[in-house]
Amino acid sequence: MSGTDPTQDVIAIAGLTRPAKIRIDPWGICHLRAESLDDLFFLQGFNAARDRLWQIDLWRKRGLGRLAADFGPGYLAQDRASRAFLYRGDMAAEWTSYAPDARAIVEAFTRGINAYVALTRREPERLPDEFRLFGTEPALWAPEDVVRIRSHGLTRNALSEILRANVASRYGDATDLLRKNLEPRVTPGNPGGLDLSQIPVAALDLFKLGTAGVLFTKERLAASLADAEAWTRVTDLGEVVRDAAWEGSNNWAVAGTRTATGRPILAGDPHRAHAVPSLRYLVHLSAPGFDAIGAGEPAVPGLCMGHNGEAAFAITIFGADQEDLYVYETKPGDPDRYRYEGEWVPMTIVEETVAVKGAPDQALRLRFTRHGPVIHADPAGNRAIALRSVWFEPGSAAYLASLSTMRARTLPEYRAAAKRWGAPSLNHVYADTGGTIAWFPAGYTPNRPNWDGLLPVPGDGRFEWAGFHDLDAMPRLENPPEGFVASANEANMPADWPHAERQVGYEWLEGSRARRIRAVLSGAAGHAIADSAALQTDVVSMPARRLSPLLERLPGSGPAGPGRALLLSWDGRLTIDSGAGLLSELWWTRHLKPALFALLIDDPAVRTLMLPGDVEGILQALEAPDSRFGDDPVAARDGLLAETLAAAFAEASARYGGDPARWRWGDLHHGFFEHAASPAADADLRSTLDVGPLEKPGSASTVMHAAYRSADFRVTNGASVRFVIDVGDWDNSVCINAPGQSGDPRSPHYRDLAPLWARGDYVPMLYSRGAVDAASVVTIRLVPEDRP
Repeated sequence: MSGTDPTQDVIAIAGLTRPAKIRIDPWGICHLRAESLDDLFFLQGFNAARDRLWQIDLWRKRGLGRLAADFGPGYLAQDRASRAFLYRGDMAAEWTSYAPDARAIVEAFTRGINAYVALTRREPERLPDEFRLFGTEPALWAPEDVVRIRSHGLTRNALSEILRANVASRYGDATDLLRKNLEPRVTPGNPGGLDLSQIPVAALDLFKLGTAGVLFTKERLAASLADAEAWTRVTDLGEVVRDAAWEGSNNWAVAGTRTATGRPILAGDPHRAHAVPSLRYLVHLSAPGFDAIGAGEPAVPGLCMGHNGEAAFAITIFGADQEDLYVYETKPGDPDRYRYEGEWVPMTIVEETVAVKGAPDQALRLRFTRHGPVIHADPAGNRAIALRSVWFEPGSAAYLASLSTMRARTLPEYRAAAKRWGAPSLNHVYADTGGTIAWFPAGYTPNRPNWDGLLPVPGDGRFEWAGFHDLDAMPRLENPPEGFVASANEANMPADWPHAERQVGYEWLEGSRARRIRAVLSGAAGHAIADSAALQTDVVSMPARRLSPLLERLPGSGPAGPGRALLLSWDGRLTIDSGAGLLSELWWTRHLKPALFALLIDDPAVRTLMLPGDVEGILQALEAPDSRFGDDPVAARDGLLAETLAAAFAEASARYGGDPARWRWGDLHHGFFEHAASPAADADLRSTLDVGPLEKPGSASTVMHAAYRSADFRVTNGASVRFVIDVGDWDNSVCINAPGQSGDPRSPHYRDLAPLWARGDYVPMLYSRGAVDAASVVTIRLVPEDRP
């Protein structure tokens, strides 16, 4: 420490070649300055560990399958699952996929992490409280750790293939559309002639466990080796599917011809599962020849959204189908062989040893086909199921191709860099100081020449990928006449796209957010930063507005009358003080949707597979009821609406009193950031780990995305980071992270942004050196260890 000034810290560190600085502004955003790119990415790794050590250490241990060594036998099954999804291919091809200097960057980044880990061993007081809670310590990193871990990324649609096989085989394709709508509407093909009813839901267990977060409970931590297999299902199927259904984002770029200043505006708010610390991390990286600010993931170098002083960029998930499930006939008496092109071929067997706290090392046996890891086996039935995913292709470490895109300064440079993008598949939105705006999708999109990818297929050699669709063959928009580009995970392929010849994917998020964004951006010119911020936090429910014509058909009297009157007088805005908003969401989630599923699906076990349900599929079924509703579908539909609305009104009255004027959506819908370690902590520590509750407007279908779980309406998914960038007047940009920038509960920046985030407020996203210096409240100077 430098003297007694708590705002100045000087740290001598090995591995740094020249002095460097970390300036921290009042909102916890770190502005990193170094004198070379090598030192800059070393500094980024050091700072990531300084601010998010517990988070990135757990990310590494989970991803590599090394939890049991720290936490005991209750984590052995999850280690096995995680190891099944590691990249095990050609590392030379892997490194060169992202950028010519990707390996050097990752090596510098991990040296920086290790430098901070070494510092905590000399000064253990720097360790966050979580390490003391569990009696663990952070591990050292190898560069390969960053790229081999795939299972934190997003691809699709393995979960859905299994669910579709189970739902459609029993209740038909039309009913499965209520689970997951297809755009354009196609009838899923089963060209391999599989008996879909024989594909078990249990086939997803290993995949779910390998992609799940880490759950800490006292029971799991106390599990013995004999109990290890009891911890193979850390979450129920419905919860996993809900997360997959809600992962999305918004982004847009408005041309200078439509803004108040004549400069483009670019906005982005990526949506993921809420957590503390946040999945995203805002950071400013500066070195000679490179000066960029934005957001990325703390365990990955670089940043994948933000700007570099000339070009700005933002991303949302694009619905390319990047996964397939293969069903194999295995050899009777020898389940390690499977039939492929008429021959019995051997699986690849990988044997590893897993360290387990408090128990002997355990042997681990993993099996792989030519397509990927075996995720389910039925030796008695001579069957096995494996996953093929772009994860197992070189260049598919999540977001790492941003090492190229973040340095592009023109649209041609950005598109050339995006050709490296493997996973996840994304809508890229771009704007630069020359006035150009653009949209295009990028990511590995398998070419399936003879099937649609919507159901499992035999793994006998008849159904193989024929490479990937070329980026230049995919759609794009550059400076369109409407003066803006936007995406929100909707089905956004051009109307004339030849789906039969070039299949990309059929599963998208419902289009409520996209329609609302386009409606607002199509309005008056003179768009400003405040307008984009207001749109990011817009809480108009388009599904609620679509239900209004159906409500008008119901009688004004009777049990549904009071609820009908309240909803028809409402503007559809899910503000925290909206009583009608509370009724609308309570009706949809707890009454209307379950009643619709019960009407159409008589098996309770299958009904659980439908959750959370597809908003567009459900709305279309209600708007155009068919014979599944009965002999008089319209009357049955109206009866269902009236009965469930009356029940929802009664529930709201019982919970919040008989006066709807006193009902508030914020009393029910709330944000709460629960730390993964919280269940294992005592009350005092838990109070420092968890953040909330916070009243929260919006829903899963509003631009201010705030998806909630039906049990208690806690917000589980939505925007953590939001940013709006003034392209060219960079200091006029704004941003927010939630619940704070730091992952250390002792830091003032652990939870300080949460109230602002909940209200829809922002903080400055400062960029110029003068503005950053004037605002900085803490400066950390790093010097090479052999220098004073």
